[in-house]
Amino acid sequence: MALPRSARPAKLCGMTPDCTITVRSPAEAVAYTPYVLGFHPTESLVVLGLAGKLVLVGMRYDLPPPVAAYEDVAELIAQQGVPEVMVLGYGPPGLVTPAVLGLVGALRSAGVRVQDALRVFDGRWWSYTCSDAACCPAEGTLCRPDLAAEAVFRGMVALPDRKALVAKVAPAEGAVRREMVAATERARARFTDLSAEDVVAARGGRWVRKAGRQAIREAERVARAGGVPSHDEIAWLGVLLLEPVVLDYALDRWGPDEWRLRLWTEVLRLVEPLFAPGPACLLGFAAWRSGDGALARVALDRALRSNPGHRTAGVLDRVLSAGIGPHALVALTPPTAAGHRRRGTDGGRRIRRGTRRRSL
Repeated sequence: MALPRSARPAKLCGMTPDCTITVRSPAEAVAYTPYVLGFHPTESLVVLGLAGKLVLVGMRYDLPPPVAAYEDVAELIAQQGVPEVMVLGYGPPGLVTPAVLGLVGALRSAGVRVQDALRVFDGRWWSYTCSDAACCPAEGTLCRPDLAAEAVFRGMVALPDRKALVAKVAPAEGAVRREMVAATERARARFTDLSAEDVVAARGGRWVRKAGRQAIREAERVARAGGVPSHDEIAWLGVLLLEPVVLDYALDRWGPDEWRLRLWTEVLRLVEPLFAPGPACLLGFAAWRSGDGALARVALDRALRSNPGHRTAGVLDRVLSAGIGPHALVALTPPTAAGHRRRGTDGGRRIRRGTRRRSL
């Protein structure tokens, strides 16, 4: 059974160089969790999957989750194959305690070892597993943000809350929006003319596909150099990305470059809402492959709000909800006649694609 929307992971952090961290104590877990998630959680239930001191995966759920969700969440976490977990609840005891204890019980029933369970609130944390007043006083232990210095040094960011993360992909407003309305009208007229030429020349959409590839490559060139496409170029991208063949081409060009996140974040912010799903999928896919599941989640949520039936957004939504990680892309197209696998190109590198499940 699918997890309810409120209980779906808001952040799934993979074993990537940018977010792989070690946690040696509950205090460090409390300090690092906002950087694993990408924002400071409130009224949340967080699970850190651990292998020794290494954080393999982080998952966040809204509180309070439906009671029936505990078994589903525990099953999802068990599927990650992590040796043990740490559970952290953020909020007052009346909200957090039932949720933490309910999830801990479900995790243990699912065969998942729980190393510790904590509650974090108002700058302090408490342990549900330790009754020693010397290390876990009744008044709680002060949180120590300084313990997350390594994350800050690596450039990891923790936004104030999830609303701040959602705001990163929200539509631009004011004068910029008015400019984009005009740019979009020009882009739609341009697309209509191009489509008509394809029909007249019996080209089967080849000119549209060619225009899409050119627009994607030009936007990448500008972003790679540190720039931002013009409003007309962004509007043109938005219109072209409604074509599945153009969106698939852009998805195939993924690479682990920070400028790709900047590019598709800006395009998503500026396109008219009707055209949001394409750039939202590109941002979501790039964020997921980079280990930033929180950004991927809010990007895909925006895509699905704009078009609940969008094919690619639906696939990526199911990938995130199932806890499938970016390292799952390992198998490829069917073998050739010579017995070798054909390989696709991903941002100029040869990659293997497929379905083997791994933790995010």
